Amino acid sequence: MKMFNFCIRRSGLVFCLLLMAGSVLINSCKKDSFISSEFALLNVTTDTLKYDTVFTTTGSITKFFKIINENNQKLRLSKIKLMGGAGSAYKMNVDGAAVNEFNDLDIEATDSIYVFVSVNINPNAANLPFIVSDSILINYNGNNRFVQLQAFGQNANFLRNRVITGNVVWTNTLPYVILGSIRIDTTASLTILPGCKIYSHADAPFIVDGNLTVNGTYADRVVFTGDRLDEGYKDLPASWPGIYFRGSSQNNILTYAIIKNAYQAVVSEKPSVNANPKLILHQCIIDNAYDAGIYCVNSSLQADNSLISNCGSNIILSYGGNYNLTHCTVAAYSTNFIIHENPALVVNNFTEQAAGTLTADLNAVFRNNIFWGDEGITESEVSVNKQGTTTFTVLFEKNIYRGLADPANSTLSGNILNVNPGFDSIDVFKGIFDFRITKNLVAPGINAGTATGFVKDLDNNNRNVGLPDLGCYEKQ
Repeated sequence: MKMFNFCIRRSGLVFCLLLMAGSVLINSCKKDSFISSEFALLNVTTDTLKYDTVFTTTGSITKFFKIINENNQKLRLSKIKLMGGAGSAYKMNVDGAAVNEFNDLDIEATDSIYVFVSVNINPNAANLPFIVSDSILINYNGNNRFVQLQAFGQNANFLRNRVITGNVVWTNTLPYVILGSIRIDTTASLTILPGCKIYSHADAPFIVDGNLTVNGTYADRVVFTGDRLDEGYKDLPASWPGIYFRGSSQNNILTYAIIKNAYQAVVSEKPSVNANPKLILHQCIIDNAYDAGIYCVNSSLQADNSLISNCGSNIILSYGGNYNLTHCTVAAYSTNFIIHENPALVVNNFTEQAAGTLTADLNAVFRNNIFWGDEGITESEVSVNKQGTTTFTVLFEKNIYRGLADPANSTLSGNILNVNPGFDSIDVFKGIFDFRITKNLVAPGINAGTATGFVKDLDNNNRNVGLPDLGCYEKQ
């Protein structure tokens, strides 16, 4: 039996005819043919790829879009072209090939391809943020489609595995990007001026063996955070290690500093080498640390008018030491990243080692603070634990805290147990956390404190001359 198989084209469609023993069988071969109509259906999943602040030379995450052939025939893309070519700050990968231009790329019927794009900004003299733009051309069947590329770039001071010696001052002319690590040497000091921004890479701890002084102001706070500022990463906890004040460090004072998104935001270990606290925090914000906001091990800390919020463990004061917290708000709520399952404040005088339990003297005063968080997992926001017979003095005076009972092993004076402090606005699902108590006229912390020497709150507002409010904010 003779067979004849041939194809004819009608209105952009191809039909295969199979002639067999005088009969004609018609078989559609659409999926094996190309659609050439200018009205062919092509779906590009975005018209713009946007990159948030990308520091020069550090690159960015890779973003992508899809090109989808929505026809029941093959579609040939005549050209996919990065318009800036080899000189572009952007790099393109089309269907697995790193190219600046790709010609005659076929997409099967109802199939798709991926286009990946990254950006690396060339450092230059620009001190201010700038927009780096380009576009990708998609040409098919006489049509031109464009995907716009936009990156918000910024030059910076890049410090890789740097050891600071002598007396060094950082200004706010350019941000500082820390790669590898940075360490202030034992006899060195670093002073950071108002408005300075410090961005640390994921493997870059900020180590202080000497002295760190942060001179932020209410209008120009000093910010420590990770160097990934693109969507999906800019609010990610544990995006950088944190600041570590080690044994030889001394006389550290941080004023109007914001320390956020670290693994352990502030760590202070070993006692002060002189009569001053190893670390003083004035009007600081510590937020969204994955493991601990403040972690002190047999050390000394003074903090006032500061906010420590939404950390894995907000404050841990372990193995004794000397501590004084006044007018601080320590609040912990579960977020998309961190489950509130540890007390907001943990205080103890011991540490467990292979040789057994070691204890040390503990002196701690908590005055005019708020220790609060959402209910569900953590029963009490304050945990005070004692072992051994070393000196153990813990005073809670005029605080609000949530718990099953007042803290054990402590001296108590005028505290408020299990009365909601009435924060202005908390919406966990929308990520809104406003820990002021200024909207609620009957908030229990208003005029509930005892007089101290601190005349300003975290918003730089005046404290009441008489009885101040509890927490880091004063109702005006």
